[in-house]
Formats: sequence, structure tokens, C-alpha cells
Amino acid sequence: MSGMSFDLVPVLLWTDILIFVLLACVLALVWFIRRQEHLRAPWRLVAQRPMAMGAALVLGVFVVIGLLDSLHYRERLVDSPADAPQYSVEVLSAFDALAGRLRTEQEKTYSAPLAMQLYAKEFVERDGKTVREYPRLRYGGAHLQDAVERLPDITRRSLLGLAQGLAAGLLLFAVFAAWQARRAESTLGEWVTAWGEGRLGWPGRTLVLVTTLLLISGSVLAHLAAGYHVFGTDKVGQDVLYITLKSIRTGLVIGTLTTLVTLPLAIGFGIAAGYFRGWVDDVIQYVYTVLNSIPGVLLIAAAVLIVQVYIESNPELFDTAAARADIRLLALCLIMGVTSWTGLARLLRGESLKLRTLDYVEAARAFGVSSARIISRHIFPNVFHLVLIAMVLDFSGLVLAEAVLSYVGVGVDPSMFSWGNMINGARLELAREPVVWWQLGAAFIFMFTLVLAANLFADGVRDAFDPRAGGHR
Repeated sequence: MSGMSFDLVPVLLWTDILIFVLLACVLALVWFIRRQEHLRAPWRLVAQRPMAMGAALVLGVFVVIGLLDSLHYRERLVDSPADAPQYSVEVLSAFDALAGRLRTEQEKTYSAPLAMQLYAKEFVERDGKTVREYPRLRYGGAHLQDAVERLPDITRRSLLGLAQGLAAGLLLFAVFAAWQARRAESTLGEWVTAWGEGRLGWPGRTLVLVTTLLLISGSVLAHLAAGYHVFGTDKVGQDVLYITLKSIRTGLVIGTLTTLVTLPLAIGFGIAAGYFRGWVDDVIQYVYTVLNSIPGVLLIAAAVLIVQVYIESNPELFDTAAARADIRLLALCLIMGVTSWTGLARLLRGESLKLRTLDYVEAARAFGVSSARIISRHIFPNVFHLVLIAMVLDFSGLVLAEAVLSYVGVGVDPSMFSWGNMINGARLELAREPVVWWQLGAAFIFMFTLVLAANLFADGVRDAFDPRAGGHR
């Protein structure tokens, strides 16, 4: 065994570990909810809302990309000996392996979306003369002989992607319809009729439509990306579509791991302040009032700078650039969680103040039931809908916060792919003539899609879990 060498060696970053621990917790929670009817009922209501389920499908695509980008590894160097393998310092992921040419085919500098030439003129030798023109790209449109072929080729690839995506959607729908018809013990025609008339009890038409649109979009992008840089290239010639897709993981990490820090603080302090009142309430209110008095950006900037100094003082603890960027991302999640729990804590305090005066809580206290049991059995279950709603809504705010913090220079590491770094990098390019707009545009499109999907899903969750919204009627 000692003589064996592997072409790949797995790399576990701190955020990778936390992401898969979180995934395991979510799967365990789903298993637990499926066994409890009173917990399944509100989620059944969520599943009946077309907008929420369509948004959940879009979020699922983002989550899959983020998980693939969290499976990290390092490749063995080609010229390293088999008995003493040496591995590259570059940390790659499963998504990088799937991306293929998007990662490796790098141009010289800027090129516009679906272009064949660089965005700026250069001096080149032609027929013994030095002329100033737009040089051809090394990879984008390299299969074409002349510029007049570009538009027909783009049209052909788009139509081919549209046809294949539509065919995949129809095939998937046919298989799903046959399975559902057999499960419902009806004919295929009867089930399709019920689906078309919206009599399934769940938003079948919306799910089929959104799935087909996602398949078509993915197929068209894949066909175009095989011959062009769909969203152009950045200053160093890297594909902007690749950068944008790689930034999904950063947005998901910020949105989820920060919430894991926020929830225990908000739930613990908020319920304790509302239930116990007195000096406990005074101390907790004093803590979050002081915390709110300090600008959050200053706290985050101070924490990020401290972490940066620690990394530079202890380089032996971080063997790769990815490890250094990852620990800074983790520190950013921690400090954002510590500074963003106060709003939910205030909300839970007010709700707990009301719940502690209800008859069944007073009766439990009169019978000598412990405070811990009252909180776990009577207070927390009745504020859980607020926690869930706030958690889903805060996700969108945290994704946007990362973009703002990276824009002002106190966000994630500059070497890490993120939408904030993309916007920060595009800031100065907007003053160029002609304007380099596609990096900002790509970050905006994907960030807008993720945040919109999260908000639409949050609306469905709020309507189902908030009794005052009529979700249980």
C-alpha cells in the first residue's frame, strides 16, 4: 500500500465540512417531519403553492451547483514520481471537472459576450505591415472562418439547445406522467387530463413548466458555451459564465452558515428575555442595544482585518490559497451572524411576552412545570413559524450583504469567486470607453434570480406557517 499513489487527493475545507453537516441535518429534519403529521401539514400547504414550488426548483439548481463546488480535491503533478507523489497547490472541485473548457480556455483579456475578437484594438503584423485591429480570440469562435458566420452559428446552436431542452423536458414529463398514472391506478390519458385542468392537488403545471424552462436554459447555455464565451471574459481573459457559476457557492455559504450562527443567539436570547422578564430582560436588551449602536460594517471590517493579520502571521497553518480564502469566508459568516441576530431576538421577545400570559402557560407554571419544559413545549413551538420565516427571508439579505461588503473591500478574500468581487472588479470598468458591462450584468442576473427565488419561496413558507396569514385554514 505504501507504493500506491493517487491522481487526486481530497481536500476538506472548513466550509465544506459545515455545508455537508448542514445537509445531513436538513435530511434528518426532513425524515423527522415526514413521520409527524402535524409537521407535515404546513409543508403540504407550501407544496400546493405554484410560485413557491417553482422557486424551490430554481433554488434546487443553485444548491446542486453549490454542493458540487464543495467537493474539493488536488491533482497530482504530471512529472512527480509515483513513489513520492507531489500534488498541485491549486484546489479544484467536482464542478471544475464538469465545467471543463470554461475553466481552462482563457483568453488574453476582455471580450464581449459571444464575441470572436478581443474588446480592444491591438497592433498586429499583417502582410509585413503593422496595423491596429481587433485580434481574434484563441477559443471563442475559433471554429469559424469569418465573422459573417457568427450570427448563423449562434442561431443554430441556440435552436439546437432549445430543441434538445424541450425534448428532454417532454421525455421527463412522459416518464413522470406514466409513473404517476400507475401510482394513481388510472390511465395515462386521465392523468394528463387532470394535470392539464389543475386537478392534481399540487402545482403540476408549474413544476413541468419551470423544469422545462430550466432544461432549455441549461441546454442552450451548454451549446453556446461549447463554441463561445457566453458572458464574455474578464480582464485576465477568464470566462465570466464560469466565474458567475463559481460564485454561487459563496452566496449559499454566506446565506446558510451565517444563519446557523444567528439562530441560536436570536432564539436563546429572544425567548429568554420575553419569558423571564426582569433583570434577564434588562441585560439582554442592554446587550443588543449596544450591539445595534455599533455600525455593523465597522465590526465586520475589524474582524476581517484581525483574521487577515492572523493568516499572514501563521502561513504554515494554511497550505493553499483556497484554505486562506476559506478561513476568511468562515470568519465573515461568524461575524455577520453575531451582528445580525438582534432583529429576530426582538421579534421573539415580543411574542414570548405575549405567550407567557396565556392560560395554558400560566396553568403549567402553577402546576410546577419547569421553565425549560414550558419553553420547549409551549413557547418555542408557537414562535417556530417566525423563526422559519425570518430564516428564509434573511437568506436573501445575507446574499446581498456579501455583495455590498465585498464591494467596499471587507467581504470575502479577493481571490475567491463571489458576486461581490465581480461587482467590485466591474466598478472601474464602467468608466472605460467602450464600457465593459457584462461582468456586472452576469453577476446581477444570477444574484437577482437567486434572491427572487428565495423570496418567492419565503412567501409560500410564510403563508403556510403563519397562523395569522390564514395558512392553516
